[in-house]
Amino acid sequence: MAKHSWAMSRRHLLGLIGAAAGSTVMYQAAASLGFAPGSTYTGPIDLTGDPGGASVVILGAGLAGLVAALELRRAGYKVQVLEYRDRAGGRSWTLRGGDVFTELGGATQKVGFDEDLYLNPGPWRIPSHHRGVLDYCTRLGVSLEVFTQVNHNAYLHGRNAFGGKPQRFREVNSDYRGAVAELLAKTTQQGKLDEAVSKEDQEKLLESLRHWGALDEDFKYVQGHEASERRGFQTAPGGGLHGKPTTSKPVALSDLLRSGLWRLLGNGDLYDLQQPMFQPVGGMDMLPRALARAVGDLVRYNAKVTSIQQDSHEVKVVYENAQGSGTPATVSADWCLCTIPLSILSQIDKNVGTEMNRAIDAIPYASSVKVGLQFKRRFWEQDDGIYGGVSYTDLPLQHIGYPSTGYGSSGKGILLGAYIWGPHAYEFTGLTPEERVERALEFGAQIHPQYHKEFENGVAVAWHRVPWSLGCAGMWTEEARKEHYEHLCQIDGRILLAGEHVSYLPAWQEGAILSSLDAISRLHRRVMTR
Repeated sequence: MAKHSWAMSRRHLLGLIGAAAGSTVMYQAAASLGFAPGSTYTGPIDLTGDPGGASVVILGAGLAGLVAALELRRAGYKVQVLEYRDRAGGRSWTLRGGDVFTELGGATQKVGFDEDLYLNPGPWRIPSHHRGVLDYCTRLGVSLEVFTQVNHNAYLHGRNAFGGKPQRFREVNSDYRGAVAELLAKTTQQGKLDEAVSKEDQEKLLESLRHWGALDEDFKYVQGHEASERRGFQTAPGGGLHGKPTTSKPVALSDLLRSGLWRLLGNGDLYDLQQPMFQPVGGMDMLPRALARAVGDLVRYNAKVTSIQQDSHEVKVVYENAQGSGTPATVSADWCLCTIPLSILSQIDKNVGTEMNRAIDAIPYASSVKVGLQFKRRFWEQDDGIYGGVSYTDLPLQHIGYPSTGYGSSGKGILLGAYIWGPHAYEFTGLTPEERVERALEFGAQIHPQYHKEFENGVAVAWHRVPWSLGCAGMWTEEARKEHYEHLCQIDGRILLAGEHVSYLPAWQEGAILSSLDAISRLHRRVMTR
């Protein structure tokens, strides 16, 4: 069988650790990579004390900027927010039918989705331990529904595995666990664990392996009722004269190992992807919309920041109309909270200290591409029995995400036809939007043959071509954190930063919110002691 070329992203690496060693070891690895630590949110922020009329200009109306505006105004600060776009939310963005956006280079897409159908090009799920995001949803009346991350009926697919035929997650998962359980049972029965495990515990271990791996009475993972109860029956149990089920045949361990599909089994065990997960009803931008309503007219839209200057008394921010009309204007404030992505901020004229400036310039932004595809019918449910969840593949599109809403609808539906990171994301970014959609259809049809017959329209967002972000999220290494992170967090004169890039939860909305709350807490303490 041909050698596989799986992209070893951090998420794939952690999934591999999880499949081989379990969730505890995987979580420790995730934490060491700064990838998935738990949220430190403990409840609403307390900004007690009179700020004495102090003013703050906030740059950017993403979640970090909106949360800061909400809390600082409640605390008595004079607040104004400058936002480049004509809407709030930043990367917490939802595309619906009729939306139009133009990417870097001039390519313009008009979204053709039907009413009530949407794509979240940025964040699309909320872990249950991201308590900050969930609390603001509760406080602002944003309804939530369950987001299905792991679906045992979804597919795992490898181009060179099993003749390119997609395999059900439950089949690969059951066969891998069964084979490992049988090997461990043999080791236990042969007395290989005598020094490590007592005889009594060995008996308990064998029984637990039988249960965990669906082994038969001889501690073997073979075709039979026990295995089929996990991996599915060849012919499912039915009713009447012909209702007797037939068992399915497990895949041999050697074939399973050569397939490489076991690498993807641990994704759902990652701390930040464990069920339950959530999504706002109607799209991810429901939270920033609610925040924008709460802060009202504090936000000035279509304001492109061109200069940030400070002295010992104030901060002056120069901006121009993002649509290219009118003359530049200036706003002044006692303090500036900047939530602009570092990929953009590094290009703006500003006078900050050497260490902060070096930190701003040092952090690259990850490349990511999402493709949304509208189909005439929800064939993944009707034909394949897949209701929510994610299928994984070693094709360049990497993920296919199934909607976690509208189950059983007889109408149209949207698939996340590609969610791409790493080298393939750069390749897709170099294509036109139409070419990205066509590639997603071409590759996706290898998993779902219905694609070409059922496809209606699509949209493709390449984050390095999004003018107000120029990338998906800040990419930190351990070395970069040691050298630059604290400098990025400091109050530099009268300027301080916030956003997912100033957190240990990069690319997550929780990171943006926690960063914002930390920044305004430190700012408030500074104001109170002056």
